[in-house]
Amino acid sequence: MEFFLPIAEVYVSLPLIFTLSLVVGILSGLFGVGGGFLMTPFLIFLGIPPAYAVPNEANNILGTSISGSTTHYLRGTLDYKMGLMIAAGGTVGTILGILTFTYFQDMGKINIVISLAYMYILAIIGTIMLVQGISEIDRARRKIVLKKKLHYHYWFHGLPFRMRFKKSRLYESIFTPIIIGLIVGFIAAIMGIGGAFILVPAMIYIIGMPTKLIPGTSLFVTIFVSTIVTILHAFNYGSIDLILVTVLICGSILGVQVGQKIGETVDSSQFKTILALLLLLVGIAIAYETFFTEETIVNAMDNGTKTLGPVSQFVKRLSEEVPILYGLFSIVLALVLGIGAAIVRRQLSNLRKKYFPKPSTAQKK
Repeated sequence: MEFFLPIAEVYVSLPLIFTLSLVVGILSGLFGVGGGFLMTPFLIFLGIPPAYAVPNEANNILGTSISGSTTHYLRGTLDYKMGLMIAAGGTVGTILGILTFTYFQDMGKINIVISLAYMYILAIIGTIMLVQGISEIDRARRKIVLKKKLHYHYWFHGLPFRMRFKKSRLYESIFTPIIIGLIVGFIAAIMGIGGAFILVPAMIYIIGMPTKLIPGTSLFVTIFVSTIVTILHAFNYGSIDLILVTVLICGSILGVQVGQKIGETVDSSQFKTILALLLLLVGIAIAYETFFTEETIVNAMDNGTKTLGPVSQFVKRLSEEVPILYGLFSIVLALVLGIGAAIVRRQLSNLRKKYFPKPSTAQKK
């Protein structure tokens, strides 16, 4: 059964979108990376124009990031000071990204730019991950152990304006996290992704943060970046579709919680090669979609502007008459669902510990 999206003006299957969002959320929770670089292409494949797929997925990422960062806040595994420095750079990068987005949109080339960006990024990331995965499998088979440096020193570590980050036990120039945030924000604004696939490695190998603080801090930064992307897209282009966003957030939040739980018992590094192959396949599919089936999307849009149901009419009218309130509501929706999911998970975890406690070591003996 297909439902008409009043803002994107296409017919889509909401159960299918929920299922895809759930699966991508599980992968995100399992591998510890954002699912935007998978979910946005999936939305494009389903007939949603890239210019609408990007901001709606950014709004979705906002919800999952709030949920995940709240969980890490409750655990005490989040460096606010470092996160705010990265977010400062991310704010500037996001604004520059939106200006770039606007430039290509005015030229009528934004859809092709987004598609090409995904095609190249997924090809590069997928290839790197595939090489690393195959190398790890080969070393494990040959029982070879490599010793790696945790923190490499580059020229920008000698930059001025150093600051002490007590939580991470680091003394670094503020320009290091700011520059990283700027790059992440720019990419997030154009591609509708959280940027974790860049931010997490940068935190490990460039900033040198403790591993336990990286996921929570990364999600904390993503909240700021995704919020700015969502607000600017909602106010400037009116491209946020509350119906689509609600389905995406519900599926993703549930999936992330399940994926994180699975990740506690399964070594996700074993599936790195599979994820790399998936990224490469998605990149190839985007290339095919871009160069051979772009006309299909246009036809779907033309055929989808005829009928509006009661819910679609309300959403359409709300976005046109009170765009500021409409944009703020999309932010509040992500906030409520994200924090709510984290609190529910916390309560369920406490109930499990209370009524089904794990046996102690002495009891096992």
